[in-house]
Amino acid sequence: MNQALSQVYSWAHTFSRRSALLTIVLFALLNFFDLVPSLSFQLVIALIALLLGIPHGAIDHLITLPREPRRMFVAFIVIYVLIAIAAGFGIANWNRVGFQVVVLMSSLHFGFGDAAYFNEWRDSAGKARDTLFIGAIYALPAGFLPVVLPLTDHRALRALERINPSIADWAGTLTSTFRTTTLVFAAIAFLALLIARRLQKALDLVLLACLSLIAPPLITFAIYFGCWHAVRHTARLVPKLPKAMLQVSKSAPSAAIREAIVPGLYAVVGTLALATGLLLFARSHFCYGLLWSTLVIVWSLTVPHMATTARFDLGAFKAR
Repeated sequence: MNQALSQVYSWAHTFSRRSALLTIVLFALLNFFDLVPSLSFQLVIALIALLLGIPHGAIDHLITLPREPRRMFVAFIVIYVLIAIAAGFGIANWNRVGFQVVVLMSSLHFGFGDAAYFNEWRDSAGKARDTLFIGAIYALPAGFLPVVLPLTDHRALRALERINPSIADWAGTLTSTFRTTTLVFAAIAFLALLIARRLQKALDLVLLACLSLIAPPLITFAIYFGCWHAVRHTARLVPKLPKAMLQVSKSAPSAAIREAIVPGLYAVVGTLALATGLLLFARSHFCYGLLWSTLVIVWSLTVPHMATTARFDLGAFKAR
């Protein structure tokens, strides 16, 4: 048990929930008065959210290879980059199929990462971990709600057409089916979590559903990725970083989170530079603007990131 570390998870939990709740209230009021922000403004917010979320996935080597020899570190980076390049090539050339794969992959990564976060929080508080079954009951709707609901919202069509027209009809004739299935499963999971007395997880599903149904799709993505997923994953990185743990020993959870963000900041600059370069010098595949080229880079990096963190996530469900 580590109560100081538990404060870090608690801080991330409170921050992510407050961000979602404030967004829900704000857009409920804006929708009531018919004052929804322009699509251009939403695109800018989405780009900012991408940049805010990048650092959480930029230090996978610290998770996977904290004490390995230098040659293993170099090999890891080379393989990681090659996988990302292959994924980027696929997404850039087969936009729709690549996007469909990203939707499925991201939903699973988000949901199981969030469930693993809860178990690590329980570890720090000296509580027994949830089983993989309980984790999966929460993880599937927790991952699919903030991805599938916004993307099947009627408001998403115009946004996707602005980002890249070839992905606008990503779900084809199954749009309603995907949407209904996600909502029904989320309702079943909510009831199951109430029965299992996992009230925090059940409340999270309510917040994610409300956020995805009320806020515009791009805003939902922005808040979820930048203020929910990235923040919770960053909290999970704190025990891996000595400087962050020093702040934990001082009972400074926000400072610990900040120390876990700093090592990945280089990736923000690198992504922006690469995205701009692709926009300028590879316009045949990246002619739709900076957001599309940035998305392709982030999605490409998500493939090795998800593979790297899968063992990290699944390890959080092993009995202790």
